Amino acid sequence: MAHFAQLDENNVVLQVIVVHNNDLLVAGVENEDRGITFCRNLFGQDTNWKQTSYNGKLRYNYAGIGFTYDPVRDGFVPPQPYPSWQLADNCSWWAPTPMPNDGKTYRWDEPTLSWVEVI
Repeated sequence: MAHFAQLDENNVVLQVIVVHNNDLLVAGVENEDRGITFCRNLFGQDTNWKQTSYNGKLRYNYAGIGFTYDPVRDGFVPPQPYPSWQLADNCSWWAPTPMPNDGKTYRWDEPTLSWVEVI
């Protein structure tokens, strides 16, 4: 089984569907183009699809509704959690300062741009 994400005109994920191996294997190997053809035959030739994977080996993150496909990084980017966070090359978001690693639980506080201990 493989998963394919449908993208809108801005590369935002609209839906993710499962495609059976019988519909995308070529000589026992997954073929993304064959999967895309299968999806277009179901949803229309003018639709845009990219394969995604649960394990992150393909395009960094498993695509979810509202994620964006970044063609430069060839990856799926989750929605930005806070305006101050920066996007890394591996399509993950990073806070301006690292979260303390002292075993306590923290939450990000955007107004102060800092981690606040959860009590």
